[in-house]
Amino acid sequence: MFVKNGSAITEFILLGLTERPELQPLLFVVFLVVYLVTLLGNLGMIVLIKLDSHLHTPMYFFLTNLAFVDLCYTSNATPHMLIAFLSEKKTISYAGCFIQCYMFIALLLIELYMLAAMAYDRYVAICNPLRYNVKMSRRVCIGLATFPYVYGFSDGLFQAILTFRMNFCRSNVINHFYCADPPLIKLSCSDTSVKEHAMLISVGFNLSNSLTIILVSYVFIIAAILQIKSTEGRHKAFSTCGSHMIGVTLFYGTLFCMYVRPPTDKTVEESKIIAVFYTFVSPVLNPLIYSLRNKDVKRALKNILRRKFVTKLIMPPFSNKP
Repeated sequence: MFVKNGSAITEFILLGLTERPELQPLLFVVFLVVYLVTLLGNLGMIVLIKLDSHLHTPMYFFLTNLAFVDLCYTSNATPHMLIAFLSEKKTISYAGCFIQCYMFIALLLIELYMLAAMAYDRYVAICNPLRYNVKMSRRVCIGLATFPYVYGFSDGLFQAILTFRMNFCRSNVINHFYCADPPLIKLSCSDTSVKEHAMLISVGFNLSNSLTIILVSYVFIIAAILQIKSTEGRHKAFSTCGSHMIGVTLFYGTLFCMYVRPPTDKTVEESKIIAVFYTFVSPVLNPLIYSLRNKDVKRALKNILRRKFVTKLIMPPFSNKP
């Protein structure tokens, strides 16, 4: 749909993953299941860590924040996309598009630096275990967790404002399943160089900064692990970092493919497929990657289930009789 000269855009049309109507019901079922599993996995992780006092450590504090960010991340676009699968009207308001774009950028940045904070936590735990409680005190943990939120929402707002300051007069059809920067830039009929440079600088700066923190942390971690004489000790140390390394590889790999390229028709089309990985696949896998492979989490889950089972056996059935 092309926009007439002088008219203001009040809504956008999201084309979604595919325009083939016969695939819409199937995609609705697939992504609904993925979304429900994501909600169950991440909410379950947050509740489990909250209920079990043995998991009240810095590592699980950061995992709680990561699970919360993943919940917000996938919930930003999924409900609207699910409705669009079953509806002929696939529009989103101008304000709704701005909020969606803003939240995606902000949550993306928060997750980058949350992963970096988790890497620093593992570095202190393995390289300086005797001073771990001092270096990772409650105050330090809150500071490390607060910075990503403050910075992410600030830079996200700046980037979103730059995007929506552009004039959209070519079309209001977004070739994506959510309001993303690259396809929005393609719709603009004004000079996009400022936005493109700002996006590339922000992505390059934040990716390199957070990735440098992670890589430097792991250089020291690997050096410390190699000095451990026992094979069992080295295996245990590596196992505490393996989940984080898998999560980082999955998340950062898709982001490099998504953003470190100029937005062309080809890259915008490819970005839809790539976006599925970090919007849906990464949040649904994180509880498995970070937690279900962890013995402490399995033990905590068993204790919670056993406690509830015992409570049901001991407590008498409820009765209204005096």
